[in-house]
Formats: sequence, C-alpha cells, structure tokens
Amino acid sequence: MLTHAGRLLACLRDDFAWIPFPAHWDLPGGGAEPGETPVECALRELHEEFGLRLSPDRLRGRAFASWNDPARLSWMFHGSIAEPEIAAIRFGDEGQEWRMMPVAEFVHHPRAVPHFRERVALILADAGPGI
Repeated sequence: MLTHAGRLLACLRDDFAWIPFPAHWDLPGGGAEPGETPVECALRELHEEFGLRLSPDRLRGRAFASWNDPARLSWMFHGSIAEPEIAAIRFGDEGQEWRMMPVAEFVHHPRAVPHFRERVALILADAGPGI
C-alpha cells in the first residue's frame, strides 16, 4: 500500500471470470517466487506492475492470515511515495487502469477487494494521522 497526501495507489483488476475479485480495485502485490522474502516480493511486484523501484527501507510490513488459506501468512507493506514517483508510474500489463484513490474511498468502495479494505483501515489506524 503506497500513499501520498491521503491517497493510495490502486489498480482496477482485469474483468476475467477465472481470477479472484474480477473488476475490483486492488493494491500492488502478488505471490512470492521461490526463495523470495516478503519485502523482495513486494518490491518486485511494484516494479512489474507500476515500473517503480523503491528501497526496502521505505516499506513497513505487517503479517496477516492469508484470505484464502488462514493457516498461512500474507504480508502487507505500507510506504509513502512522492509526486515525482507518481508521475513516473508506468502501468504494466495486468489490470485495466490505475489511480491514486482517496484512502476513504478505497476503504468504503463496494468493488475494492474486501480483505484489503479491512487491512488498509487497520494499517492506517495503527499509523495515525498524516497518511
């Protein structure tokens, strides 16, 4: 979850029946490759999906039970991006569109991935004001 001035980076998932949450607003991310740490995965996915390269020290992570297998852990990272980084975004080949969405809109959007709506609200509550 990358934020700037009360907005977060969101992408509209493809509208294919065979994927989870088709045509829902999502956050950057995906599954880890063999041997990849959670933060390495997050940074790789961010680069693949948005063309952004961040250093690991810019992200803070938190583990959650996986939405599709509660016995496994899933990580969510939070960091800030600046206007020049937003301007440098190059959208990859997954998804229909991206935008910097107001955080409150994402948290309440009926077509945001449900478990991410909840996790965004939790992380922001922990982070306090100024996101």
